[in-house]
Amino acid sequence: QGTRDHSPSHVLLRDRLLAAVVACFKRHGAAAIDTPVLELRETLIGRYGEGAKLIYELQDQGGELLALRYDLTVPFARYLAMNKIANMKRYHVAKVYRRDNPATTRGRYREFYQCDFDIAGQFDPMIPDAECVKIVHEILSDLQLGDFLIRVNHRQILNGVFAVCGIPESKFITTCSTVDKLDKVSIVLVRRLLPVLGGGCLGLGSFTAVLIRKRFTTAKLLLFVKGLGSSSMVKNTAWCLQQFLLTIPVRQMRIISEIADCCLTARVVGAWAGGDGTSCSNRCYSLPLQMPWEEGRKVPCVGVSIGIERIFSILEQRVEASGEKVRTTETQVLVATPHKHLIAARLKLISELWDAGIKAEMLYKKDPKLLKQLQYCEDTGIPLAAIVGEQELTDGVVKLRDVATREEVRM
Repeated sequence: QGTRDHSPSHVLLRDRLLAAVVACFKRHGAAAIDTPVLELRETLIGRYGEGAKLIYELQDQGGELLALRYDLTVPFARYLAMNKIANMKRYHVAKVYRRDNPATTRGRYREFYQCDFDIAGQFDPMIPDAECVKIVHEILSDLQLGDFLIRVNHRQILNGVFAVCGIPESKFITTCSTVDKLDKVSIVLVRRLLPVLGGGCLGLGSFTAVLIRKRFTTAKLLLFVKGLGSSSMVKNTAWCLQQFLLTIPVRQMRIISEIADCCLTARVVGAWAGGDGTSCSNRCYSLPLQMPWEEGRKVPCVGVSIGIERIFSILEQRVEASGEKVRTTETQVLVATPHKHLIAARLKLISELWDAGIKAEMLYKKDPKLLKQLQYCEDTGIPLAAIVGEQELTDGVVKLRDVATREEVRM
């Protein structure tokens, strides 16, 4: 459960989608890396809060306790730590694994692709963050998915709320996981969960409810953070967002501070018609890498992770609804013969085409009928047929046929 086979048409659609994402990452100067699908269990456990229970753990493998990677962020942190890298802009497109309850109709799987872009290193606050939000906008615009909404917040705002409500730092992560449920369940249920954490969480439940009801503006929440003594961060945040907004049409972008999105710098939620109303959630986060290679030293990192499976589900539904016929190969020409005993001529011609870098096919029969060969071209979308008959061999030419128009030329 929670895995799927992809038909050739699905693979083609997925590759187009991934190509658009990777092209954007490259446009912003990122280099690609790859890491093993396996990690040491101790590398993964304890770094995901409640998510740790969704990690696929494996049996002892020659003295090593291993697990399947849960995301691409912790493997990136390990990569930086093991190679002693302090600055890097990278992207990584690969499968990850979560022992979750699958909901395949909504693009939720146990095995799925993540497309991550991260900037690691010490930089002025919020400048890399603004670029990550811009990347999300570029990708969703390039894919022409329709209208979408980008909601922006800041983790320090939420930490400030926790501090005001008297929640100890040791319970910040657990509280974040609870508040993060606001986009999945009702505020009433979240308020029931918060008191279980003890301490000031009762106050947090009331405070969060007020924020959600009143929909505080960005300006008001930034003032709240400023009151906590973070004026420098607030100034940089406001400036970066202002510069970012100048590059995006107002009708496509709306800024909302969303306290529910507890551990993210930005969250993208898009709802498109034509499907089952599935939301596509792409996350931009700010995360210090918790794997120092020197005592007391950490590498800060900001990045964006694109939920490719949910976007793929939307595109898949759109293609099916349109009835569009997707060509699954790139063959340019079919080598055909109209007579028997000419397989040697076909093999010679197709070999010359392959050597010249031309994408070519031929039917795997000694003496196929010409009509079946031309029908194969129509069924698979091959635009040209290179026909070699007895007369063509005598004259030293090839008859090139346009399958769609049936026009022929000898050359």
